[in-house]
Amino acid sequence: MAQRHLDPRDPAAGPAGPVPADALAGYLRARATEFLRALRLHRETGAGAAASEDSVEAARALRRAARRISASLHTFQPALDPDWSEALRPELAWVSGTLAQEHACAARLDQLLLALHRLSGAAPFPAQAPAPVRGAATARRQSGNGPRPSPGPATAAALAPAPPHAGVLTSDADRAAGPVPAPDRGNLTVGAAKAGALLDRQLTLARTRAHSTMLQALGSSRFHGVADKVALLASEVPLSPVAGGVDLRPQADAARERLADAVAALPLLTAGSPYNAEALIHGLSPDPSPHPQDAPWHQVRLLLRLHRYAREVLGTGTDTDVHLLAAGDALDRHRDASEAAAAAAQAARTPRIAPATAYALGVLHADQRHEVEAARYAFQRAWRKGQAQAQGQT
Repeated sequence: MAQRHLDPRDPAAGPAGPVPADALAGYLRARATEFLRALRLHRETGAGAAASEDSVEAARALRRAARRISASLHTFQPALDPDWSEALRPELAWVSGTLAQEHACAARLDQLLLALHRLSGAAPFPAQAPAPVRGAATARRQSGNGPRPSPGPATAAALAPAPPHAGVLTSDADRAAGPVPAPDRGNLTVGAAKAGALLDRQLTLARTRAHSTMLQALGSSRFHGVADKVALLASEVPLSPVAGGVDLRPQADAARERLADAVAALPLLTAGSPYNAEALIHGLSPDPSPHPQDAPWHQVRLLLRLHRYAREVLGTGTDTDVHLLAAGDALDRHRDASEAAAAAAQAARTPRIAPATAYALGVLHADQRHEVEAARYAFQRAWRKGQAQAQGQT
């Protein structure tokens, strides 16, 4: 199990000397400037039905800046005006959550379609360039919501059945072999093709609704009020009356301790095995309720993000950050696979679908639950490696 408390001499604990509230003020002003710059770019590039790549990147930058400001207001609240920070923090969380929905739907659909192609043993077109499979967390940072291939209903109807063995799961060695070529949808089984078409319809509809919600939110008086407050924040940070004597290190340490406590409560011994059969038993059940084991891991993901942002405020940077980033990527993959599995299960509950379609969705759901367990395994390895390195530096 991970240590409950980290050694105070651990470089990850932050700088040795006091960190004044001015460091927080400068960090917030910089993030507010990024927010306003991204907002201006988003308005200039447009955000209609065919949003450009620049507008997608602008929305991502808006989301990043909003997350960091909101997290800093939460972690370093004693150094800030309490009424102001308590009023602005939930509004920024609303902005970040609203902006994230559309891209989450697109990334989820991409992840599920790629998994369907892999599970069906599809082969690439001879003249088609290979495209590496990336986790949804990496795709959210590196790719936009631009055009992407997806099987529609007409495509599904035109596909011919593949050989009987086409639905066999690939091995772990095959998954770890490296980039997977872009799939040939002509070799998909009928069940997989129809499952892909069903997921395409459902998640594209969800994405369209999320896009409309985002446009309405960005044009609302509520968002304009948030933007006005962030504009004021770019020039003046409302600090508390006692901010002059505040040291930011104890508040950053508290965020680190909350993370360490949450990690200590995780079943890391169970996650030490690549696949957790006990978790898969629930994951394959027809119960539509959220997976009971997922919530603590999602909480650790949020606490790890708060810890990383607190270290940004302190201006610290050590080798342990590499392992924090690796642990964060694993938890992003965990969240993405968990949500993808839930989307597959929801699609399988669609009334009057063919048995072959339901079977393909069931295999897809099981595959994503395997991905959840693999992400937990990757997290515990990254976390323990970071802990071991930090102890070796003390």
